[in-house]
Amino acid sequence: MNPSLLSVWVQRAQSVLKMLVQHSVFIFILLFVGVINAQTFPAKPIKIVIPYPAGGSSDLITRVVGQKLGELWNQPVVIENRAGAAGSIGMEYGSHQAPDGYTMIVGNLGPAGVNPLLSKVNYNMEKDFMPISLIAAGPNILVVNTKSDYKTLKDLLKTASSKPNAINFGTSGPGSLSQLAGELLMRQTGMKMQEIPYKGGMLAVNDVLAGQIEMIISDAQPVSQFIAAGTLRPLAITSNQRSPLFPNIPTFAEGGIEGMEALNWWAAFLPAGTPKPIADVYSKALFTILAMPEIKERFAKLGVEAVPRTVEETKKFLDAEKQKYTKLIKDNNIKSE
Repeated sequence: MNPSLLSVWVQRAQSVLKMLVQHSVFIFILLFVGVINAQTFPAKPIKIVIPYPAGGSSDLITRVVGQKLGELWNQPVVIENRAGAAGSIGMEYGSHQAPDGYTMIVGNLGPAGVNPLLSKVNYNMEKDFMPISLIAAGPNILVVNTKSDYKTLKDLLKTASSKPNAINFGTSGPGSLSQLAGELLMRQTGMKMQEIPYKGGMLAVNDVLAGQIEMIISDAQPVSQFIAAGTLRPLAITSNQRSPLFPNIPTFAEGGIEGMEALNWWAAFLPAGTPKPIADVYSKALFTILAMPEIKERFAKLGVEAVPRTVEETKKFLDAEKQKYTKLIKDNNIKSE
């Protein structure tokens, strides 16, 4: 080989080696700093962002966890409600927070799962967030007015199958789980129902109570009190097995309809780039909190169960949910408003 050419190659190899060494040192420094920070974390108040207004399921669940997190870490925990655009505004806000561990975001199926599938949002769940753990999950319940003729799921299906669009089902609007569950039911049975969208699930529940619409597939919180009072009749629940929270409500599978699992869920996220040692501190804390009997009891009153998961388990769950609803939205041409 030409000596001058060999010299060029040697210089290039030395340059590459130097760059690799520098890069390795940089990575080591980042890891070292992350470990040191984790040992002293948290050293100041924690902020938890909720992409919904106060008073709803997301707010109530998060405040229960936030209270225990503050007690465990002996630091104040500030809840910040950033509502709007079906939760997308709060998630966008959360995506811009510093990745220092002092901001946690609690997202659910809407803004953290379905919204990016329905319309353009100013955040990317894969690039902007680091999932830490699932927090809670709960099934939806198909309910009808107690005065209706529908005593069982088969009664409802018989009418819906013989009279297309005779059954009106209420939803919280495009992309809501009440709508997606209704679409899923129609896909699994081949029947046709008429969707009646509302600007909130409670408005739809009120119209079921008033006999204005036949049914809604609702999350448990707004309907459980009426089920207990005997004014709403539950026909089926959207879990694979009977829920320990509602052991007397049959599953859709028991009524002859497979593939009707549709869960409400809430998960904890940190801004992408948060050092892993700090993320590990969160993971350990959430596992501790969600195992507390007090938390399980308080969650049960909200119609949900505590479901701590590892980071990898959480990622796998979120990926499966994305695949399921991507197909459902595409197959049924579901659009946002």
